[in-house]
Amino acid sequence: MARPTTRADLLDAAAAGYAKLRALIAGMSASEQAAPLYYGTNFTRTEAHWARDQHLRDVVVHLIEWHGLLTEWVAANRTGSAQPFLPAPYTWRTTAELNAAIWERHQQTPLDTALRMLDESHQSVITLISGFTDEELFTKQHFPWTGTTSLGSYCVSATSSHYDWAIQKLRRHLRAAQATA
Repeated sequence: MARPTTRADLLDAAAAGYAKLRALIAGMSASEQAAPLYYGTNFTRTEAHWARDQHLRDVVVHLIEWHGLLTEWVAANRTGSAQPFLPAPYTWRTTAELNAAIWERHQQTPLDTALRMLDESHQSVITLISGFTDEELFTKQHFPWTGTTSLGSYCVSATSSHYDWAIQKLRRHLRAAQATA
């Protein structure tokens, strides 16, 4: 699917990606949901998230927290409280550290709680997106606080693109687990 350029396309992509993600999770057995993420003996990807996320819960809470970053950022800036997307002390160069802090913060979060929170945070983002026009979402620099990009670009990243990321991780885990079974 092409990257969304309208609110309708963004909402459709977010809904489709979320439905795929939730269907994938629902199709996992309880033991698959609880098992440590495993990508196979010949797995060579080196990005930090492959080692960081050790369970389904870790992937889910990552999505929840990035939904929260988006909604909090938009809410603060819409009320005149200028704030960057990433909370201090993090920058785009230190997102790995932010993601590690998210992981650490949620090590005691049960999966069922995380899944409920994911449904709620997804709905909050959908409600947020629905409140903007195509122009507000997809005109670069429409809002001074979006920098050189558009609000819609942030929304795509927090929804459909992130859902695709999560689906890729979980499918790879399931394929590796089935190959070794």
